[in-house]
Amino acid sequence: MTSEIATRDENAVVTADTPAAQPTDLMQWVESARQASIVAQSLAKTSFAGAYRGKPDEITAAILTGQELGLQPMTALKSIDVIQGQPALRAHAMRGILQARGHEVEVVESTDTLCIMRGRRNGSESWQQVVWDIPRARLLGLLGKDQWKKQPKTMLVARATGEICRLVASDALHGMPYVAEELDGSSVYTGQVIAPKAPLNVAAITAVPEQPAPTAPEEQYTVGRDDHPDDDGDGLWQQEETDDQPAVAWPAVAEPGSGAV
Repeated sequence: MTSEIATRDENAVVTADTPAAQPTDLMQWVESARQASIVAQSLAKTSFAGAYRGKPDEITAAILTGQELGLQPMTALKSIDVIQGQPALRAHAMRGILQARGHEVEVVESTDTLCIMRGRRNGSESWQQVVWDIPRARLLGLLGKDQWKKQPKTMLVARATGEICRLVASDALHGMPYVAEELDGSSVYTGQVIAPKAPLNVAAITAVPEQPAPTAPEEQYTVGRDDHPDDDGDGLWQQEETDDQPAVAWPAVAEPGSGAV
């Protein structure tokens, strides 16, 4: 009897050591979240938290999101904003994530009215290119935003960054495909959910106003001595007097041999 109990106890120990009892990825993530929450409680009291100050829950979420993107906790706080209720990377952070993985992103041309950016995946020989300019921003209704008025060059670069990074390596962004500047035209965290604006009426912008039908030009006369409409054939006609021009008398032409001087 004693030996049978010992055998059952040994079997129980073997069962506890099976792979199913090992920590799962979810369990490890939960532990990471717990540790991030502890760090967030301390960071929320400091000015280093920036716009996240006093918001430990948001700090925890930012740290965990940054961890999935390969960002250290403090870097994540400076690189991730919450816009319209969802996290978004700042443009410089998005470029940095791709470049850290060996992908190439570079600016070809950048002015206050135009940004051309190109990029290619690590190991690829082909480049992809995007163009953002003021007419494109105007069509999307962006030029009325405060940041677009103050720094159009920076905003064009931010828009081009988001587009080229999605084309080159969307897999490196882990579900955060938009830069903060794309969502609201700025990169300021307010802690409030901003309702999305009504969709832009593109048809109203691109509609060509109806032009009035052209009118026929008035008949023009080349006034001469013998072809004026008021000429009665006597070689002398009187120009009609107007308010701003006195009447002018045209002299008659002497007939040949009449002796008139």
